[in-house]
Amino acid sequence: MPNAIGLERTDYKGATSTLCPGCGHDSISNQIISATYDLNLNMTQVIKFSGIGCSSKTPAYFLRGSHGFNAVHGRMPSVATGATLANHDLTAIGVSGDGDTGSIGLGQYKHLIRRNVPMVYIIENNGVYGLTKGQFSATAEEGAKLKYYGVNDLPAIDLCLEAIVGGCTFVARSFSGDAKQVQTLIKAAIAHRGTAVLDIISPCVTFNNAPDATKSYDYGKEHEIPLHSIEFMPKGYVPAKEEITVESGYAGAIDVTMHDGSSIRLKAIDNDHDPRSREKAIMLLEKAQRENLFLTGLIYYEEPHPTLGETLELTPTALTKLDDSLLRPSASVLADVMKAFA
Repeated sequence: MPNAIGLERTDYKGATSTLCPGCGHDSISNQIISATYDLNLNMTQVIKFSGIGCSSKTPAYFLRGSHGFNAVHGRMPSVATGATLANHDLTAIGVSGDGDTGSIGLGQYKHLIRRNVPMVYIIENNGVYGLTKGQFSATAEEGAKLKYYGVNDLPAIDLCLEAIVGGCTFVARSFSGDAKQVQTLIKAAIAHRGTAVLDIISPCVTFNNAPDATKSYDYGKEHEIPLHSIEFMPKGYVPAKEEITVESGYAGAIDVTMHDGSSIRLKAIDNDHDPRSREKAIMLLEKAQRENLFLTGLIYYEEPHPTLGETLELTPTALTKLDDSLLRPSASVLADVMKAFA
């Protein structure tokens, strides 16, 4: 069935995946396809970024009609920064891995967040370097065991915690086996103005899928603790419209009608996390790390800050669309500019 711009869901697909059968990364690609199809995104106005690793191969598997750039290891943020400054009209989606982001690219990751580059930053997190035969990555939990590499003696880096501390205004965690939640968070992240980080635990079926591994399918399914209990019927993302409110203090589950006539069922749960509290979000992640809890959902949200282009006071018209006369000022105009600094 075509969406509002006349495209079928299959139009949003890419090449056939060459990843291991059952890889969580392929599930995430499928949810990106579904989310962008539902949002009626024009693929010619989307740009995809990636670095190096199994995760960074995946942009080839979705949105075949979009622009794309596969950067060197850990350098995706630099390329994304330049591209979004040159053309802020593009919807930017980056896919990275826990090694690409948490090790060689950690510095660039932090600076991209600090600058509030407008993009969706998806981390496909499996705790290993799958492309180079499964060594521990920086997000591998302390005490983790791998067949060929023994026991990991180092504490893990929490990339969501790093994002919140760095000033990111949209931080979420999910599990690739929870397709509905992943898709909903992707839609919300695309709608966010600024950097939106999605850390998605995505089991490596070849090197890190033992039942006791915290980034395995079995562990994820058994230990996942959603921060928000929301059953979506049929869609879980609501575009910006007049605010819909409900009375607080409701007991049990309530149905709320959305703008498109569909409804969502809200259910009060004991773990009533407030994603607008930075302090609570940090405390929640630190507790989860201490107790090996697997918490998923929107961890932190803040009203959008000015993006990097707005901070630099760039022209409202994308630089790529400016006339040559504006991009190449005459000698007399340059002389006047230089006089202003005299």
